[in-house]
Amino acid sequence: MKTITLKTDNNFFEKVSALAAQLHLSKSELIRRSISEYELIIKKRALDEQMRNASLLVRKANQKVSAEFDETISDGL
Repeated sequence: MKTITLKTDNNFFEKVSALAAQLHLSKSELIRRSISEYELIIKKRALDEQMRNASLLVRKANQKVSAEFDETISDGL
Protein backbone atom coordinates (compact mmCIF):
# COMPACT_ATOMS: atom_id res chain seq x y z
CA MET A 1 0.00 0.00 0.00
CA LYS A 2 1.26 3.48 -0.86
CA THR A 3 1.37 6.42 1.51
CA ILE A 4 0.11 9.96 0.85
CA THR A 5 1.14 12.80 3.13
CA LEU A 6 -1.43 15.55 3.59
CA LYS A 7 -0.67 18.91 5.12
CA THR A 8 -3.66 20.71 6.55
CA ASP A 9 -4.61 23.30 9.11
CA ASN A 10 -5.67 22.36 12.62
CA ASN A 11 -9.35 23.03 11.98
CA PHE A 12 -9.55 20.60 9.05
CA PHE A 13 -7.53 18.01 10.94
CA GLU A 14 -9.94 18.23 13.88
CA LYS A 15 -12.94 17.87 11.57
CA VAL A 16 -11.45 14.76 9.95
CA SER A 17 -10.50 13.31 13.33
CA ALA A 18 -13.94 13.95 14.82
CA LEU A 19 -15.80 12.52 11.82
CA ALA A 20 -13.55 9.46 11.70
CA ALA A 21 -14.18 8.84 15.39
CA GLN A 22 -17.93 9.34 14.96
CA LEU A 23 -18.00 6.80 12.11
CA HIS A 24 -15.60 4.43 13.87
CA LEU A 25 -13.12 4.65 10.99
CA SER A 26 -9.47 5.45 10.78
CA LYS A 27 -8.69 8.84 9.26
CA SER A 28 -7.11 7.00 6.32
CA GLU A 29 -10.25 4.95 5.71
CA LEU A 30 -12.45 8.04 6.00
CA ILE A 31 -10.33 9.85 3.40
CA ARG A 32 -10.28 6.80 1.07
CA ARG A 33 -14.08 6.53 1.26
CA SER A 34 -14.51 10.27 0.82
CA ILE A 35 -12.40 10.31 -2.33
CA SER A 36 -14.29 7.30 -3.73
CA GLU A 37 -17.63 9.03 -3.08
CA TYR A 38 -16.36 12.26 -4.62
CA GLU A 39 -15.25 10.34 -7.70
CA LEU A 40 -18.81 8.98 -8.07
CA ILE A 41 -20.20 12.51 -7.76
CA ILE A 42 -17.85 13.75 -10.49
CA LYS A 43 -18.82 10.87 -12.80
CA LYS A 44 -22.53 11.51 -12.15
CA ARG A 45 -22.13 15.21 -12.95
CA ALA A 46 -20.34 14.34 -16.21
CA LEU A 47 -23.12 11.91 -17.14
CA ASP A 48 -25.77 14.51 -16.29
CA GLU A 49 -23.99 17.00 -18.56
CA GLN A 50 -23.82 14.46 -21.40
CA MET A 51 -27.53 13.73 -21.00
CA ARG A 52 -28.36 17.45 -20.94
CA ASN A 53 -26.36 18.00 -24.15
CA ALA A 54 -28.00 15.01 -25.84
CA SER A 55 -31.42 16.29 -24.77
CA LEU A 56 -30.71 19.68 -26.32
CA LEU A 57 -29.69 18.02 -29.59
CA VAL A 58 -32.89 15.96 -29.63
CA ARG A 59 -34.93 19.06 -28.83
CA LYS A 60 -33.37 20.93 -31.76
CA ALA A 61 -33.97 17.98 -34.09
CA ASN A 62 -37.59 17.74 -32.96
CA GLN A 63 -38.11 21.46 -33.58
CA LYS A 64 -36.76 21.04 -37.10
CA VAL A 65 -39.03 18.05 -37.79
CA SER A 66 -42.01 19.92 -36.36
CA ALA A 67 -41.30 22.95 -38.54
CA GLU A 68 -41.00 20.73 -41.62
CA PHE A 69 -44.25 19.02 -40.71
CA ASP A 70 -45.99 22.39 -40.30
CA GLU A 71 -44.76 23.38 -43.77
CA THR A 72 -46.24 20.23 -45.32
CA ILE A 73 -49.59 20.89 -43.65
CA SER A 74 -49.72 24.45 -44.91
CA ASP A 75 -48.76 23.60 -48.53
CA GLY A 76 -52.30 22.43 -49.25
CA LEU A 77 -51.60 18.83 -50.20
